[in-house]
Amino acid sequence: MSNTNTAPNEDSSGGNQDVYFAAGILVILSVLFLPMPTWLVDFGLAFSIAFSVLILMVALWIKKPLDFSSFPTILLIATMIRLALNISTTRLILSNGQTGPEAAGGVISGFANFVMGGDFVIGVIVFIILVTVNFIVITKGASRIAEVGARFTLDAIPGKQMAIDADLAAGLLNDKEAQTRRLELEEESSFYGSMDGASKFVRGDAIAGLIITAVNIVGGIVIGAFRHDMAIGEAADIYTRLSVGDGLVSQIPALIVSLASGLLVSKVGTRESTEKAIFGQMLNYPKALYLSASLLAFLSLTPGMPFVPFMGLALILSGTAYMIPKRRAEAAAKIKLEESTKAQEVIATKEDSIQTSMEIPEIELVLGKQLSARLIGDRGEMGYRVSRMRKKFATAYGFIIPEIKLTDSLSIASNSYEIKVYGTTVASAKMSLTEVMVVSSGKEPPMHIPFVEYTEPAYGAKAWLFPDIHKQELTQLGFQPIDTLSQVLTHVSEVVKNNLSQLFSYKDMRIIIDGLDKEYARLVEEIVPTHLTFSGLQAVFKMLLADRISVRNVKQLLEAIAEVAPYSKRGEQIVEHVRTRMAQQICGDLVQDGKLKLLRLGTKWDQAFSDALVKDARGEIAEFNMSAKDLEEFGKQAKETINKHVADRQQFGLTTSPEARKYVRMIIERIFPTMQVLSNLEIARGMDVQVIGSIGE
Repeated sequence: MSNTNTAPNEDSSGGNQDVYFAAGILVILSVLFLPMPTWLVDFGLAFSIAFSVLILMVALWIKKPLDFSSFPTILLIATMIRLALNISTTRLILSNGQTGPEAAGGVISGFANFVMGGDFVIGVIVFIILVTVNFIVITKGASRIAEVGARFTLDAIPGKQMAIDADLAAGLLNDKEAQTRRLELEEESSFYGSMDGASKFVRGDAIAGLIITAVNIVGGIVIGAFRHDMAIGEAADIYTRLSVGDGLVSQIPALIVSLASGLLVSKVGTRESTEKAIFGQMLNYPKALYLSASLLAFLSLTPGMPFVPFMGLALILSGTAYMIPKRRAEAAAKIKLEESTKAQEVIATKEDSIQTSMEIPEIELVLGKQLSARLIGDRGEMGYRVSRMRKKFATAYGFIIPEIKLTDSLSIASNSYEIKVYGTTVASAKMSLTEVMVVSSGKEPPMHIPFVEYTEPAYGAKAWLFPDIHKQELTQLGFQPIDTLSQVLTHVSEVVKNNLSQLFSYKDMRIIIDGLDKEYARLVEEIVPTHLTFSGLQAVFKMLLADRISVRNVKQLLEAIAEVAPYSKRGEQIVEHVRTRMAQQICGDLVQDGKLKLLRLGTKWDQAFSDALVKDARGEIAEFNMSAKDLEEFGKQAKETINKHVADRQQFGLTTSPEARKYVRMIIERIFPTMQVLSNLEIARGMDVQVIGSIGE
């Protein structure tokens, strides 16, 4: 067994950059103490100018301040480079100033001659102006922006952190995205805090440049006059030129870096490069350009004002304002074309994909060719009415039913339609395309108009078909002719009601739960997963919807579930308790003309269902054991009794004992799917109950 010590591996992506960087810092520090030849000073000054311009260009093109988060460090390095070069040039000026304007190198001499034009007084004035602009205007403003930005950024950190935690808890972010946002938040706070301090470097650099220039002038005149026996005027001329030239070479890069600092800290709130943000916002208002152009045109015509510059700018602004709407229209048309092309590509891809062919629509209305052609003119009306129907279902039952897909097919009769739920045909009917339907409402049909007896497809009610040319006459006689579109949509609506439990998906359950306020969200956390799984909670909702009980009152529903869930895990028992708690809503939906009309089981069937319930040792119902003969007889009597009251257009329910309710409902729903079966415990207090009959004796 061997023990091997290994040194940390070098970062392969960085190579020896850390070594070079450290060596560069040491070189800058050594310049503070070691003399430099003039050619090396020239190279250093040229590098300082190029480095400052590079910083400015990067600050212009970045999209957000954090893209240049190393700026405070770079600012410190640039400041140290200029100060080190200042010391080196000071050493050269004071040591070799008596030799003439070339004593400190060609860069300083060139700036002195170019900017000052041979007159050191001009150079002094220009230098003072540059220092004033840099120190009082740019640096002071950038410092204030950085200070305020740092303060508000640090104050906002707790709120932003809480927002990240809330998004993570709500599932809007995963762990990796949350970690990335937290890291960005840390970098943002560190950046603005560093910028607040880094701005002080710029101000200090400006002050140091002013002091160094003054020292060079005074010190140079003293050395030239007393050590090199130069005349005071000659010494002042040479040393002032050199000192001011040195100051200009230092202050111009400092001014550039200060401008970059101001641009960077003032870039908060935009995520574009500087030129896009400025031009995009300033040229976004053609009216402002027109008004500005009008003012310039007016000034050009004012006596004593030069005509060409003002009128030229007025024409440029007017032309720009004229072109902006055209450019916008072209850009919008281009974007629209690209979106249309992408949409067509997506549709084509979906149509060609196997995955799309495997997708099954939740609800689908398939029309025969003739029926489709008949309704094609009503597609807009159909879309509007389907939208209203979905809104009505959402209001009535507490969740949004899926979109209804409309297709046509050659595989079914041309005058028929099919309604499918998850790809399975659950209802179909044939339509008469030349006749209107009238549902029997206790009236006799008009004998002078030819008709055909018909069974209404949605409810199975008795109806007649009349030639559509008699539609107006039927209306005048007090009948209500129903057109083809209304017949189809009524049937679709009834099919949806019969399949609410199937259409209530996991996604719908999540939407309901996520829409709850904090208190009821905590109630859900107490129920799930301590007492029920989420799918178990969804099953309770499904069983209620299967009985056409709305889940819109979700808060009361959850409270009822929370009451019984700790003591019962069976969904059926939970549902029966919930129904009792929601008695007011259930009965309220059945009330007609202020009365709750109910059928009841006769004594015979009440006793028969009670005897058919087999209980175990704990007193719970183990099975339902009723003979096939009794089931058939009960169904027959129930159908006869219920049909008699349905024909009277009454709204009513069927009441039975709590234990038998589930099994009575199981039989009744196969004959009358819309019939509400209530237990005696579900009759709400204060209801005006009217017993309209009984099934059997």
